[in-house]
Amino acid sequence: MTAAQPKSFVRIVGASLVGTTIEWYDFFLYASAAALVFNKLFFPDSDPLTGTLLSFLTFAIGFLARPIGGLVFGHYGDKVGRKKLLVVSLLLMGGATFAMGLLPTYAMIGAGAPLLLILLRLVQGFALGGEWGGAVLIVSEHGDDARRGFWASWPQCGAPGGNLLATAVLAVLAAVQTDAAFESWGWRIPFLISGVLVVIGLWIRLTVAESPVFLAAAERAGGREHAPAVEVFRTSRRQVLITIGARMAENVSYYVLTAFILVYVTTGLGLTRGLGLTAVLVGSAVHFVSIPLWGALSDRLGRRPVYLFGAIAMAGWAFAFFALLDSRSTPVIIAAATVGLVLHGAMYGPQAAFFSEQYPTRVRYTGLSIGGQLSSIAAGAVAPLIAVALFQEYGSTIPVSLYVVAMCAITTAAVFLAEETAGTSLHDEPAPATR
Repeated sequence: MTAAQPKSFVRIVGASLVGTTIEWYDFFLYASAAALVFNKLFFPDSDPLTGTLLSFLTFAIGFLARPIGGLVFGHYGDKVGRKKLLVVSLLLMGGATFAMGLLPTYAMIGAGAPLLLILLRLVQGFALGGEWGGAVLIVSEHGDDARRGFWASWPQCGAPGGNLLATAVLAVLAAVQTDAAFESWGWRIPFLISGVLVVIGLWIRLTVAESPVFLAAAERAGGREHAPAVEVFRTSRRQVLITIGARMAENVSYYVLTAFILVYVTTGLGLTRGLGLTAVLVGSAVHFVSIPLWGALSDRLGRRPVYLFGAIAMAGWAFAFFALLDSRSTPVIIAAATVGLVLHGAMYGPQAAFFSEQYPTRVRYTGLSIGGQLSSIAAGAVAPLIAVALFQEYGSTIPVSLYVVAMCAITTAAVFLAEETAGTSLHDEPAPATR
């Protein structure tokens, strides 16, 4: 496989990273706002934990649109190309987030406020459902086989990058504003900033070239019609199930580490919102750096060993994490979030290449998106909701830890049953190497 020229390939990686960072900024900004202020602004008649549950329910609703987005974007991405769909996803995501910054609250228009919030959240989920698969593939299909784990991990850095950006903006606002000012109007600022970021991301993303692997496959197909979704479920059911299972621990643990921590630190421990945001901020910065290192390690050791290490280590950390939070010590809480996110990176780093290598080119966007986004409903969509409900019901974090452990067991089984794919060519039908 002929890799792109160095300068153009770096531009492709950069465009993918910038675009995914902006889209994840939008997505995680909502998650942070749901944990911090949406319960008061859109569900003011509930007690704090119930209001937070309702707020996280609107967060979960966005995940319901992600498989639909994955199906639609995957279908057209496998038929007309990766690049065009990435531009559309960025515009949809950024537009919905900007509109959230203009929303009236419950105090202004009553029940219409949460309904409008839910509508925009669905648009966010739809757009992100199509973003991830395309961003991963535009890099995976330009790069070389031997270093795909490293290069394909860079779009994955968009998740901590976006979270880092969202958390940093919120942390600055928390430092310079009173709680009353933030809840009154300050919360709107990070959402409105999204409009500027989208213009920058769109300009960068329009400069990249279409995937050479897709163009070669389209030329071989000779214009013959095909239905990618039908083909995926006919020929790649096993790969879809592996993709879903492999994402369970990665997805659940991430939202416990970055979203539920904000609830537990403030409501459970009675500490400041700024402390929770600082822990996520520092952890996300280290997470950003660690993801490509884990991706590079998967090029040397294989995707499965690195991914399995991450899942098993996360099962153990699920208990240590809360024990360290209970110390109420600022450095210890920051360390707890940081180590957890580094371990998460052992799953997230190899994931892009590992999943891309599971599917043939004709259905790769669709298969990657369907498998990845179906798992989001069962995992990430409900993770903060389940964590808050378990803590509210039992008054303890042990059930939350057991929940994470159960998801790690599912992921361990799925990855163990998968074939090793490191070094395979994306130009061919997947022919995995031996274990």
